[in-house]
Amino acid sequence: MHNLHQPGIPVPRTDAASQPAPAPLGTAADGIEPAAGSPDHSAVGRLAHTVERLQHELRQANDEAHGRALIDLAKGILVERLRCSPLEAAGQLEKLAAQVGTSSIELAADLVNQASRDRITDLAREFVADAADPSSPSLGLRLRSAEAGATGDAQAVAQSILQHALQPLGARAVAIWAANADQSLTLAASAGFTEQEPLRWRHVPPGVPTPARQALDHRAATGYDSLSAAALPSIGQHEFRGGRIAVPAGTGGRITGVLEICWPDPLLEQPQSLQRQFEVLAELCATALEAEPEPATAGQDPHLDELLELTDGLHDPCLVLRPVTDAAGNATDFLIRHVNPGFVDFAGRPRNRIAGARLLDAYPLAAERSGLFEKIEHVLATGEPFRAERMTLAATVEGVSLTTAARVSISRHGAHVLVVWTLDDGVPKVASLLQHAQRLGRIGGFEENLVTREIVWNDTLFDLHGLPPTAQPVPLEQLASRAHPDDAHSIGRFLRTLLHHRRPASTSFRLHRADTFARHIRVVAEPVLDENSQLVAIRGAFQDVSSQHWTEVALAATRDQLAHTEQEAAERSRLALQLQHAIMPPSRGPAELFDLRVAVRYRPAETDHLVGGDWYDAVTLPSGHVLLCVGDIAGHGIEAATGMVALRNALRGLAATGAGPAQLLTWLNSVTHHLTDNVTATAVCALYDPATRRLRWARAGHLPPVLLRDGTANTLPTVTGILLGAIDRANYEQGEVQLESGDTLLLYTDGLIERRDCSVEDSLSNLLALTQDNRSSGSPDDLEHRLDHLLRYTDADTDDDTCLIGVRVG
Repeated sequence: MHNLHQPGIPVPRTDAASQPAPAPLGTAADGIEPAAGSPDHSAVGRLAHTVERLQHELRQANDEAHGRALIDLAKGILVERLRCSPLEAAGQLEKLAAQVGTSSIELAADLVNQASRDRITDLAREFVADAADPSSPSLGLRLRSAEAGATGDAQAVAQSILQHALQPLGARAVAIWAANADQSLTLAASAGFTEQEPLRWRHVPPGVPTPARQALDHRAATGYDSLSAAALPSIGQHEFRGGRIAVPAGTGGRITGVLEICWPDPLLEQPQSLQRQFEVLAELCATALEAEPEPATAGQDPHLDELLELTDGLHDPCLVLRPVTDAAGNATDFLIRHVNPGFVDFAGRPRNRIAGARLLDAYPLAAERSGLFEKIEHVLATGEPFRAERMTLAATVEGVSLTTAARVSISRHGAHVLVVWTLDDGVPKVASLLQHAQRLGRIGGFEENLVTREIVWNDTLFDLHGLPPTAQPVPLEQLASRAHPDDAHSIGRFLRTLLHHRRPASTSFRLHRADTFARHIRVVAEPVLDENSQLVAIRGAFQDVSSQHWTEVALAATRDQLAHTEQEAAERSRLALQLQHAIMPPSRGPAELFDLRVAVRYRPAETDHLVGGDWYDAVTLPSGHVLLCVGDIAGHGIEAATGMVALRNALRGLAATGAGPAQLLTWLNSVTHHLTDNVTATAVCALYDPATRRLRWARAGHLPPVLLRDGTANTLPTVTGILLGAIDRANYEQGEVQLESGDTLLLYTDGLIERRDCSVEDSLSNLLALTQDNRSSGSPDDLEHRLDHLLRYTDADTDDDTCLIGVRVG
C-alpha cells in the first residue's frame, strides 16, 4: 500500500492510446417476434415509441451538452470582457480558435481556466509549465469536460470522469463509495464494470479491508501497484487485477466517500500532478454525494434489506419497485429500485438499462388498460397480492412492440412492491443470447423514416462506421460518399431496388472510416410501406464481413496453390505410370521359357495418384536357368516407380552371376539399403532348372507362392527372410520344390488378397479356395483365363496395385 502524498507512488503503466474504447451498450432485440410482425400503430404503441425516441434524444443531448457547457461558459466570459452580444462572442471564439490553431472546445477550456480560480485552474497551469509534451494543455480540457458532464447524480459523475479524465490515463473502471455512519460502505455509482459486479458490491459491511476502507481509515489516498498482490477484496477484483487507487472524497474537511480507480495492469511511479488530478476528481464525486439522498444501508431499513436478500436468492426475474408520488401522494410511476441477479429482460436489454429506470420508461406498454401498471397500483393501494398464470408482457424497441407470456406475481412489502415473473421456457435463455448476438456478429440495425427524415441507429452501427455515439447517423443517400469509389455503382443499384422498385435488397461495399481503416460491409434492407402502399421508411442492418472477406481471399490463394500442387502431383503420377507401363505392361501374353508357359497380369491402383511399386520379371539366364521374381516397393508415386526399376534391374544383373535365390536376396538387400533413398521392399525370387524341373526359391518379407497340383492349391513351405532395406546385412533361408508336369505356380503381391477386415491367414485361405475352383479355368491348360478369374473374384479392398505371375509346367 502507498500513500499518494509520498514520492514514488505507482502510476498506470499502460499507454492511453493503446486502451480500447469501452464497448458500446446496445439492445439486441432482433429475433424476438414482434406482436403483429410490424410496428405497433395503436395509441399506446405510438406513445411508447415517442417515449423511446425522446429518451434516445435526451441521452444524445446530454452527451453533446458536456462540450456545449464549456462553450457557453467561454462565450459568457467573452461577453463580460468584450462587452459584446452572445452571437458576437460565439463568432469571436471561433475566430480566436482558428488563429491559435486549436479547436473551439480546447480554447473554451483555456478561457474558463483563466477566468476561474479553482483547483482545476491551478493544476492545469502547473501541468502546462512542467510538461514537455506539447499535447499536455489538453489536461484542462479533460478536467473541465469531466466537470461539465458531472452534473446530476453520482452515476453521471462516474461515467463522466471515467470517459473524459481517466480513460486517457489507462484506467478502465471507477467506483464511487458513500461512507456511512456505521463504518459500512455503499456503492453510490460505478462505470466500466460488468453489469453483475455492482450488484454484488452494492453494500460492504463494516470491517471489510477494501482499498476504499483503507483510504478512509488513513484519511489519505492509498495506491496499490497490484490489487492481486495486495490480496484485498474489492469491486472488479477478478476483472481488473492491476493497479488500484482509492482517494477520499470530501468538501470542507468532511469526508463523505471514496473515489476508487481501477487499472488492468500494474502501476509505475506517479508524478505529483497526477495525484492532484485524482484529488480534483474526488472533489467532484464529493459534490455529487452531497446531492444524493442518503442511501438505505444495512440496519437503517431492515424491511428493505430482507426484501433484497429474498429477491437475490430467487432464480426467477424480480423487480423491487418504489412508488413515485405527486404532491397529493398518488403514485404516478414506480422507480425500479433493484433487479435480482436472475433478472432477464424479455426484450433483450441488459440489466443496467432497467435498474434505476422508471417502470413506464422501461416498459411504456405496461400502461395499457388492465396492464401491468394497473395491477401494481392495485396491489400498492390495497395490499392484496396479485397472481396470474399467464399474462402478456410488452416492451418497445425501436418502435416495434415485443411481447411474451409469463406467470406474474405481485406483492406489497412495506413501502415497496415486488414483481416476480416467470417467462415461458426458453425465453430467458434466448433473451440472454440476443444481448450478445449483434456484438458477436458485428451487426448494426437501423431505421430511416423517409417522411420525418429521422434516422435511428443502434450503438453497434456507430461502432461499425467508426463514429462516436453522439454523431449524426449517415442517411442511405449519402452512403456512396463513405464508400470506395469503385463500389458506387453497386450502392446505386441497391438504392434503386429499395426506393424505386420497393423491394428488399442487399449489397457489399468497402467502407472508408475516419480512423483510415477500410471495412468490408454487407448491408441488407427492406422497404416499409403504410396502409396506402406508400414508402414511409427503410429498415435494415449492416454487418462487418471484413474477416470473412480476408478469409475468402486467403482461401482463394490457397485454392490456387493447391491447384498448382495437384497439377504437379498429376504430372508426377503420369510420368510414374508411363515409366511403370514401359517396363511392365498391364497384361503380357504367354511366353514360352523352355517347358514353362508364363503369363502376367498387372492391375494398377484405382486412384490415379497411387502409382505403386509392384514389379515382376521372368527371364532366361545365361546359365540356362529361368529367373522368376515378383516384388513390392513400399509407398506410391514417382519414388516407388523409380525404386521398382532400380531393384528389378539390380536383381537381373545379380542373377547373371549364377548364385542361388537366398544369396541373390542378400545382395539385393545391400543394394536396397545403401543405394536407394529410404526404400524398403518385399520380394520373392525363384530359379527354375528346366533339366530337373527343380525350383529353388527365397522370400524377403513377401507372401509365399501358391502351387496348384491335381486340383489342390497350397502355399509353398514357409522360409524365413526379412524385407529388403530394413537392415544393413540380412541372411535369407532357401527352399526347394520338385515341380511336375501340369503344375501351376502363382507368384503375386499383397494387392491381390489384402483386406482391412481380415487377417493375412484368412485372405490366403480365400485365395487357395478360389485357385482350386474348377470355374477358375475354362480348360486345364487355360492359364490366362485362370489369372483373369483370380483378378476378377478376389475381394481385396485396399485399392493397392496388384502384380500376378502364373507359371504352367509341361
